Amino acid sequence: MVNPYRGEVALIIDGQRHVLRLTLGALAELEAGLHSGSLVELVQRFETGAFSTRDVLALIVAGLRGGGWQGTAADLLQAEIAGGPMTAAKVAAELLARAFMLPEAG
Repeated sequence: MVNPYRGEVALIIDGQRHVLRLTLGALAELEAGLHSGSLVELVQRFETGAFSTRDVLALIVAGLRGGGWQGTAADLLQAEIAGGPMTAAKVAAELLARAFMLPEAG
């Protein structure tokens, strides 16, 4: 089970469930690796739907690394993501949103 208060999101890669989380270290690594802009600009790209597949991959890798995974983006190039690219984009957007806000009270 994921904990939204910790910013966690789950994703199934190659049949294995992973918990992703954007820790401060993962965010710093993500920002350092962005090919264009800052984290604020990345958020704006997701808000306007102008994000790239590179943005999605960078967020997934950062979230996996924040969750303790030791791999690299190259490790995901041939990986099977349950739900395909649309699920990957949704998880990336959710990761970004959860990193900067509390979940709604239920």
